[in-house]
Amino acid sequence: MKILGLDSSGLVAGVAVVEDDELVAEYTTNYKKTHSQTLLPMLDALRNMIELDMKTVDAIAIASGPGSFTGLRIGSATAKGLGLALDKPLVEVPTLEGLAWNLYGTDRIVCPIMDARRNQVYTAAYEFLPCDEKFRLHAVIPQSPMDIRELLEQLSRLGRPVIFLGDGVPVYHSVISACNGLQFSLAAAGNDRQRAASVAALGAVYFAEGRTVTAAEHSPEYLRKSQAEREAERG
Repeated sequence: MKILGLDSSGLVAGVAVVEDDELVAEYTTNYKKTHSQTLLPMLDALRNMIELDMKTVDAIAIASGPGSFTGLRIGSATAKGLGLALDKPLVEVPTLEGLAWNLYGTDRIVCPIMDARRNQVYTAAYEFLPCDEKFRLHAVIPQSPMDIRELLEQLSRLGRPVIFLGDGVPVYHSVISACNGLQFSLAAAGNDRQRAASVAALGAVYFAEGRTVTAAEHSPEYLRKSQAEREAERG
């Protein structure tokens, strides 16, 4: 099974190929360029490096949201275009689940937080449960947009150590540190942001379970309306 993973849901952009539970290649950038400038060139460079015949890919896993509205649209358009051109199914991997997969197998609660501005984060909390010599991801707190303080209250009530990761960590680190009674740690560099490798690896799990959509059916999951839409409704 060969899965191509794409992620442009946040500041990081990445492409990766996972084949039969092995990471074959990954290309990640976290730099001040728009993903429309980087995603396809990165894919082309990766394809040339590993001599990838795109027709041999079984499915395309895409970080489906939440995240940056612009980044999600770029990733979605890229995945849909490839899916239509290659006649391949898409696997929609929620961005927060892909982030959590970076810390596969930990016995701690994994809490990805993505900055959504105005003290809001896109977040969820997960645990890894043993399943047939591997682990499966289980949501302890379902994904949603949430006030950071409300999130910390919910995590404190769980009474378990937490690992935070995501671009919301540096934004809200002082708030997290001030939360009494919460035992937490931070993911290390390399695993603290979106990774296309995790999207591809988790996409392979979901593909094996039959959780696919056609390119025509796919659309990003924003979780909330854009600022422009909210202002239009108020106007």
